[in-house]
Amino acid sequence: METDARAAFDRGQKPAYVLVDSLRAEKGEFRMIALLHVRSAIGALLAPRANWGAIRQCATTLWKHRRLSLEIVKRDLGGQYAGQVFGSFWILGHPLILFVVYTVLFGYIMRVRLEQNVEMPRDYTTYILTGLAPWLSIQLGLTRSPNALLAQANLVKQVVFPIEVLPFGAIVAATIPLAIGIVVVVFRTLVLDGSLPPMLLLLPVAAALHIIAMLGLGYLLAAITPFFRDIKDIIAVLTVIGVYLVPAFYLPSWVPSVLRIWLYLNPFSYIIWMYQDVLYFGEIRHPWAWGVSFAMAFVGLALGFRAFRRLKPFVANVL
Repeated sequence: METDARAAFDRGQKPAYVLVDSLRAEKGEFRMIALLHVRSAIGALLAPRANWGAIRQCATTLWKHRRLSLEIVKRDLGGQYAGQVFGSFWILGHPLILFVVYTVLFGYIMRVRLEQNVEMPRDYTTYILTGLAPWLSIQLGLTRSPNALLAQANLVKQVVFPIEVLPFGAIVAATIPLAIGIVVVVFRTLVLDGSLPPMLLLLPVAAALHIIAMLGLGYLLAAITPFFRDIKDIIAVLTVIGVYLVPAFYLPSWVPSVLRIWLYLNPFSYIIWMYQDVLYFGEIRHPWAWGVSFAMAFVGLALGFRAFRRLKPFVANVL
C-alpha cells in the first residue's frame, strides 16, 4: 500500500487519505466562516448604537408628523366601517360582542366554576376579560399591519409622503379593544370590590410596552408583506389559533408540563401577564414578564424599524 501511495505521489496524484484530510479541512474552514458570518449578523442586529439610532429616528419621525399620524388613525378607524348601516358603532360593538361571547362560552355554557383562592384571587370572568382585552388588541394589530402599506399604495408611491406613519396608525387603531376591555374590567372591579388596586398605577407602563412591541412588529410585517403577500393570510390563520395559545382562559399551572414550554415561548404571553398583574392579581405575580416585555418592546422596535427603513426604497416598485 505504501508503494502504491508513493507511486501515486510520484505521478502527482494525491492518495485518498490526503484528499479526505483536505476535504475535512475545507469543511472545517467552511463551518468557521459560516459561524463568523452568523456571529457578525447577530452582532449587527443587536448593535446598541444602531438600535438606539433606529429608536430615536422612529420617535423623531412620528413626533414630526404627529398631526398626520393622528389623521391616519382617524382615517383608519372611520374608513373601516364607512358605508355600513351601523357605521362607527362597530368600533365599540365588535370587541364588546366578543367579550360577551367568550365570557358566556367559558363561564356558563362550559360551566367553568372556580373557587377564589391564592391562585385565583378573583372571579373567573374578570380573569377572562383581563387576558382577552390585550389579546384582541394584539390580534387586530397583527391582522392590520401587513396591509398598512398595501392598502395605501397611492400614498406609498408619493415620494414626499412619510410612510412611517401608516404602520403606526394601524397599531394605534388596534388599541380600541384594549381600551374598551380596560374600562369594563375597571368598572367591574369598582362594582364588585368597591375600590381599585394600587397596581393600577402601572397600567400606563404595561400599555406603553405593549404598544411599542406591537409597533416594532407592525413595521416589520408592513415592510415584508409587499414582497411576500402570503404573510397576511398566514397571520390570519395564526391569530385564530393564537387565542388558545395565550394565558387568557387558563393559568400556566393548568397546562400539562409537556406543553407548558410553548406558553413561555409565545412572546404575547408576557404582555398578557403584565395586564393580569395590574388588573387581576393586584400584585406582580410575573416579574419576568415585565423584563421580557421591556426587552421585547425596545429591541423589537429597533429591529422592526431598521428592517422597514432598509426595505422602504423598494416597496413602491412592487405595489
